[in-house]
Amino acid sequence: MYRLLAGFCFFVCLSFLVSCSGNSPQSSSERTSEKPELKQVSLALNWLPEAEHGGFYAALLNGDYEKEGLAVTILPGGPDSPVIQRVAAKRVTFGISNADRIALGRAQNAAIVALMAPLQHSPRCIIVHQESGIKSFDQLKNITLAMSDAPAFSHFLRDRLKLENVRIVRYTGSIAHFLRDRNFAQQGYVFSEPVVARREGAKPEVLMVSKLGFDPYSSVLMTHEDVIAEQPELVRKFVRASVKGWADYLSKDSARVHEYIHSINPEMSVEVLDQGLDALKELSLDKQNKFTGDMSLERWQQLVEQLEQIKLLQPGLIQPQDLFTTEFLKQSP
Repeated sequence: MYRLLAGFCFFVCLSFLVSCSGNSPQSSSERTSEKPELKQVSLALNWLPEAEHGGFYAALLNGDYEKEGLAVTILPGGPDSPVIQRVAAKRVTFGISNADRIALGRAQNAAIVALMAPLQHSPRCIIVHQESGIKSFDQLKNITLAMSDAPAFSHFLRDRLKLENVRIVRYTGSIAHFLRDRNFAQQGYVFSEPVVARREGAKPEVLMVSKLGFDPYSSVLMTHEDVIAEQPELVRKFVRASVKGWADYLSKDSARVHEYIHSINPEMSVEVLDQGLDALKELSLDKQNKFTGDMSLERWQQLVEQLEQIKLLQPGLIQPQDLFTTEFLKQSP
């Protein structure tokens, strides 16, 4: 997702925004000086601002958090962002991560709990060139594949596929090598890398990892279990505003959100965000085209079993029901 290239530009842009007059929606300190009754809340992202965080930015820009009495600061992440550790150490109130990372974090004694799943299906994909003739995962052979060793999906692929004569190299976050080499494949998110590749003149074939059966919830909102126990009304307000933000972003408010995301992450263009939105909707909306953010025990059970099968989790170490709660979704609009 231009993930490494975006970092430098983002922080330069962020410094500029902070030095300006305070018109940014994230300058919560200024708002709270005028409205001291607002409760300070922090949200740590798992990556630089992108479409996968759009609903949270919509809630910020539209004032949904403020209407709930919350002054929210959204903290962008980056490569190997330790969002799980930050939530577990209570350095931030809420965080964003994927369900598999939440499960693995819980296994490492991180007392984190999932609250809402904006992406009901995983956006994770492998992109290859159409010229390669590869149309399915079982045809992945005789190529170079850029794939990180850290995410659970890469272990799942290695476990399920033969990967005949496939040379796996480090994933850098850029599509530059993909654009140069027709025998090169790489990991990505369906609403980002394939869109960027097409804009650059390539013809990517998209292989969705979820089609192999590995389909964890993504961009999941989480918090520390102590926050749930000690401040349940705060959690309820934040979840309620976030659900509204996501529903608006996916149905009517994407233009403003995309312009803002581009302003703080210039490497992610408005055009790419706009073109990737349809793919994002397919991952987030139910069959009635409604946003719920809901989660089921069955899906979490399946994920835990898969992590055990690929030996990332010790069998019986964690219980699926401890990983999430839907209690705070019940009164959300």
